Amino acid sequence: MRKRAASCALALVALVLASCGRHPPDTVLVMAASSLTDAFSEIEIAFEAANPGLDVELNLAGSASLREQILQGAPADVFASANSATMQVVVDAGAAHNPVLFAGNTLQIAVPVGNPGGVTGIADLANPDLLIGLCGEQVPCGQFARQALDQAGVVASIDTNEGDVRSLVTKLEAGELDAGIVYTSDVVSSTEIEGIALPAGIDVVITYPIADLTSANAEAADVFVQFVVSAEGQAILAAAGFTAP
Repeated sequence: MRKRAASCALALVALVLASCGRHPPDTVLVMAASSLTDAFSEIEIAFEAANPGLDVELNLAGSASLREQILQGAPADVFASANSATMQVVVDAGAAHNPVLFAGNTLQIAVPVGNPGGVTGIADLANPDLLIGLCGEQVPCGQFARQALDQAGVVASIDTNEGDVRSLVTKLEAGELDAGIVYTSDVVSSTEIEGIALPAGIDVVITYPIADLTSANAEAADVFVQFVVSAEGQAILAAAGFTAP
């Protein structure tokens, strides 16, 4: 055990990073919900331009999957979740602190361009003759979609439950599904799907928290978080279809 520890301590920096799970202080490892893919890709570019000494690496996946990675000790500096409940689990575990809300979102019914299924509203999601997709119940987009369906009194005829919203959008873009419920930001970012508004009476509150993780790179993490909540970061999010928190 002593030889192994000594080897890790004396190895070249690259080997230490690989074997000891650390990363350079000029790299910010950001775990972000998949619905933030386009917005955070733009934020990454703008952040690096404003902070030439820092490099951002994005890990984009379903919030629940990212939560489990963090709780299992995966190296990361920042977590941006698609809902507060997922973030709270990480905070309660002592792996994150001081989350702040940085964005909001809304839901839409998404259909492939041209609407080949002839979908007109949320009631059509109960039609067994249509191919309907939702996000799985374990991720925020699936939980929010089910809230909307419950409020509308609709029992959807679900053909697939996807692990994250990007997977659902990809199937809609490919024409593999007739309809699904996604975030408005997903409709804004895609040229291959169209959005249909939910009924006015449906009220699903969607907010995104972001937080520094318990990390050796806390200073750089805080710089990134402050950029996201800055005027420039908020403008990028607004252009991507997100609302103010």
